Amino acid sequence: MAEPFTAASFNVNGIRASTRRGFADWLATRSPDAAALQEMRCPVSELPAFRGYHLAYDPGTLAGRNGVAVLTREPPEAVRTWGSTVWLSGPSVAGGRSGDSVAAGRGGALARGLATYAAEGRYIEVDLTDRPVTVACLYLPKGGLPAHMQKSGGMRDAPDGGAKYLRKMRFLGSFARQLDRARLAARARGREFLLMGDLNIAHTELDVTRWRPAQKMEGFLPEERQWLGARLGPRTLVDVVRMLHPGEPGPLSWWSWLGRSFENDVGWRIDYHLASPALARTAAWAGVDRAATREQRMSDHAPVVVGYEL
Repeated sequence: MAEPFTAASFNVNGIRASTRRGFADWLATRSPDAAALQEMRCPVSELPAFRGYHLAYDPGTLAGRNGVAVLTREPPEAVRTWGSTVWLSGPSVAGGRSGDSVAAGRGGALARGLATYAAEGRYIEVDLTDRPVTVACLYLPKGGLPAHMQKSGGMRDAPDGGAKYLRKMRFLGSFARQLDRARLAARARGREFLLMGDLNIAHTELDVTRWRPAQKMEGFLPEERQWLGARLGPRTLVDVVRMLHPGEPGPLSWWSWLGRSFENDVGWRIDYHLASPALARTAAWAGVDRAATREQRMSDHAPVVVGYEL
């Protein structure tokens, strides 16, 4: 008999702010079996309580930035990062303050070029205890525009000569190799693989409300979209939400806080579940927990939730 398994990916854009806006109520109501959280942006001493969940958290070393975590019902069988120290706590702990700080395993050498990002709090993965699945959480760099597309006065940020763009592209090149290693290592352990997170890339025209002007924006550049497309395939990884919502716009997962983007549903789909093919075939439903009103938003992102029947 198939066993339901619900997984959620959510860029909380600051767990303390998201908690003030109702994150704990969402977690209790939705009650996912595993949740991958990005942009925690929180020191361990100020973590909120995650009632009913075990926490594996890589805060990184950049104060007030990044930070990735995975919440699970059972203590994970194993935890791996890119060499950072992670914070582990159990469901009876009010926040992480009484948990344990441990050095997580790497699961092998890092792909060339990733050491630069290893302490930034961008990646963590856990082996679930109660299911044969490795759950990974990623916060991919936002990036920027290449130098030839930058115009002084025509950008929100000051021109940087393409530095952020080049940094993101270097990350993508290195992470592609690392992702293959992680996926194959999970298979060798007899596990399915599920990567969830904010990839800061919209893959197709269906994933951006206004895709034509978006072609000149970071996150929808041809080379970024090609990179994501190259990660997907019937023998590698499957974009589960798109598989369950073929040929239709969205479902969107990010809307700017500026203007009336949320009210007008002008946004991007940049939060993903990328699953090994056998796991993807068990996906029964997928959706986005979009807030009913602007005032009820927990973050500029919304949780992306998928129900699997393992």
